[in-house]
Amino acid sequence: MSNSEWTPERTAALMALWDEELSTSEIGRRLGITKNAVIGKVHRLGLPKRRPSPKQETSQVPENVIRLEMLGADMCSWPVGNPVDEGFHFCGDNTVAGKPYCAKHCAVAYVRANRARGGSSAA
Repeated sequence: MSNSEWTPERTAALMALWDEELSTSEIGRRLGITKNAVIGKVHRLGLPKRRPSPKQETSQVPENVIRLEMLGADMCSWPVGNPVDEGFHFCGDNTVAGKPYCAKHCAVAYVRANRARGGSSAA
């Protein structure tokens, strides 16, 4: 039997593990397949989407932290931190007209062409 073959037994095991709310990585490890194979089969089976874990639902976000859903049109969208960390957020300061970032982050994001080349070259 191929390692990627979805037998009725393997499909039943996937469904049972999914109902236990194990991660897709853990389900894959237990079934001897990849996380992506699990995700694909879950999608094809139409299994219910997962709800956020209670830890995610109850985590308190300080008022001054700007999450993606809080970003407005005139707020700096510069990412701060690692997206997988709980404290990940966006700058949120006022943007420079016509740019997605504040003045501080525009200075980092937009580099003048002559500065990028190391100055002007003599011919």
